[in-house]
Amino acid sequence: MNNGNALLQARDLHKSYMSATRRIDVLIGLDLEILRGKMVAVMGASGVGKSTLLHVLGALDGADTGEILFEGENIREYGPEKLAEFRNRKIGFVFQMHHLLPEFNTLENVMIPHLIREYDRKAASLRAAAILQEVGLGDRLDHRPGQLSGGEQQRVAIARALVREPVLILADEPTGNLDEKTSESIFRLFRELHARRSLSFLIATHNPDLAAICDSVYVLHEGKLFPKGV
Repeated sequence: MNNGNALLQARDLHKSYMSATRRIDVLIGLDLEILRGKMVAVMGASGVGKSTLLHVLGALDGADTGEILFEGENIREYGPEKLAEFRNRKIGFVFQMHHLLPEFNTLENVMIPHLIREYDRKAASLRAAAILQEVGLGDRLDHRPGQLSGGEQQRVAIARALVREPVLILADEPTGNLDEKTSESIFRLFRELHARRSLSFLIATHNPDLAAICDSVYVLHEGKLFPKGV
């Protein structure tokens, strides 16, 4: 049954990998629904498949079988060009490692997703500067990644994820490399962005404090998702 308020629905997802000696089943008939404007956390042991799940839902990797409905369309039926457009326009990715390009300054790093699809450099610069101001880095536009703290670098990565105005943020252990105080500042930023922009979030995390700010929390276990506490 379709839920009119559902942004993303994953149905019966299966994903396996082949090692040198055997097949490793990571997602086994997994179902998930993310409603518009909601924050969802996925917890689970290291290596259980949280990153794989985010990569599959964000079309960075393909499922073996199953459906992924985004705004009612099955993205598994998209061709390569439409998938690239989907990733660029609909999804913002935030990873544990910020993956900033060291040769570019903060402003240029945030401009990159905009320039991939549109070539108006002035518009991209203005847009990136506005987003960096929003995440508290308006005075760091000319700094290179090596001149920024770990928390500031992650804020740049968040700004980069926002620059194309996505409707869903996929965050994979976004505070995994940060100390407690810096992590708390990222939690607050996520809540502020959620409230201000009505963004949906799917956050894979080991951190119970980050999970606690979300509307719902699931545990990934043996290839399926279970509501936390069930």
